[in-house]
This record gives sequence, structure tokens and C-alpha cells, in this order.
Amino acid sequence: MKPRSKVLIIAGSDSSGGAGIQADIKTVTALGSYATTAVTAVTAQNTKGVKKIVSIPTEIFQKQIIMILEDIGAHAVKIGMLHNTDIIKSVYKILKKYKSKNVVLDPVMIAKSGAKLISNSSIKYLKKLLLPLCTLVTPNIPEAEVLTGYSISTKEDMIKAAKKILSMGSKNVLLKGGHLKNKMIFDILVTKKNVKIYSKRKIKTKNTHGTGCTLSSALATCLSQRKNIFEACKFSLNYVDQAIIHAPNYGKGFGPLNHLVLFNSKNNHV
Repeated sequence: MKPRSKVLIIAGSDSSGGAGIQADIKTVTALGSYATTAVTAVTAQNTKGVKKIVSIPTEIFQKQIIMILEDIGAHAVKIGMLHNTDIIKSVYKILKKYKSKNVVLDPVMIAKSGAKLISNSSIKYLKKLLLPLCTLVTPNIPEAEVLTGYSISTKEDMIKAAKKILSMGSKNVLLKGGHLKNKMIFDILVTKKNVKIYSKRKIKTKNTHGTGCTLSSALATCLSQRKNIFEACKFSLNYVDQAIIHAPNYGKGFGPLNHLVLFNSKNNHV
């Protein structure tokens, strides 16, 4: 089977394979496209936590993206963890120069422990430079609170925050609702013309490592394959749900998802 499209992934490496570039490559490949990568940082981590993060020098990072775009090209770009202003400025300049399309940003800002992963200066540049380049941005509730300064505790708060992020320049916003204390999860897509609410029952599990990475990579892949924004969100959210339900249960902490779930014939309807 020939890959249906090409997706450039800009993110950090996760040595445990559950999140970051490893999860991104698995997702893009499982959904039938070809993944290329630009690594922003290398981590030493497992399901129990991150022990060490080493940044890739900016010059090498920039060269990775340029070499890919000048040769192979990309039908979509997925952006994950960008933890300093130099990396953010580099991504902005290069994607603008090459007029990259279908840019999906997962604004990784808050660790599961609640610790902030990027500085206030980096957040400022993320909002000013990158959001206007994005086809879609996929914050969770804590990240949306950082981006907007709003407190979010209801579905109505989520819609208000998503509209605020939309006004910062992104063409579409998918605000993930998993952090609300509720039996139901509401993921809310806000476009220039519509508000679409995707609702589902919350799955009780500890196997949630890499859900944000997996979702944003699935979305970038769907957009690269010319699905519209509504089809892309419906498919990608279902894919992540199935990947959680069929997780392999590896590790002693927050376990990884099953990115191969579509290869189980019973789940081909995802």
C-alpha cells in the first residue's frame, strides 16, 4: 500500500514510545500516510515520568525542517512541544517561507503534574507568531486557560475560551474537555462559522500517555488526506477512544495507547 500523503512532525522524542515523535510516527503510519520528523528535544522518560530533557541545538533543528521541505515536502505539519522562543521563531520563519498548509498545533504547556513546561515569553511568541499560521489548534482545558487567562469549569466556559483562541488567528480550535470533572467528555470544535460539540462517556483508565500527541497527529493526517475539518475531528477523536480502550497496559504509570487499533478488523469502522 502506497502512503496517501506526507506529514511533517515537529516535536520532542519520548524514549518510552507512548507520546511525542514516537506516538506521532505510529499514528501517521497507522492511518496510511508517510511521516517525516524534526526533533526539538530528546527526553529520558517512561510511563512514570520524565527524568531528563535535552534540547536540540536551534541550527540543527532548523536544518531538519528545511531538508525535509526542500526535498520530500509535506501535505500537513503537526507541531508538538516547542519549549523555547528560538524554536518557536524558527518554526514560524520556516513554515511561513515554505507556505506550509494544514498546520496542526498541539500547544504542549502543562505537564500531568500541573507544572508549566514553557516560559511566559514562549507563550507570548506562540500566540503572536504560530497561532495565525494554524489550520487547527488543539489545547486541553489547562492550556486553554493559559492561552486566554480564563477560568474554565463548564461547557459554556469552553466555548467562550475556544472563541477567544480563534480570535488570536487560528482558523479552527478543538478544545479538549477531558479535564472537566464530569462523567461525560465534551470536545468542542469552534470554526469561524460553527460550534460543534463531540460528546462521549469518560473512559476510566490510567492508559492515557500520549493522547494529545496521538490526536493532533491523527488530525494532521486526516487533513493531509483531504478530509474536511468536521470529518477529521470525528474520525480522530474516535481513533483515540479506540486506542485507549484497546491499550496494551504497558508500564507501571500512565500507560501508552494502542496505535495499531485499526489493524484489529473489529475496529475498522473508527
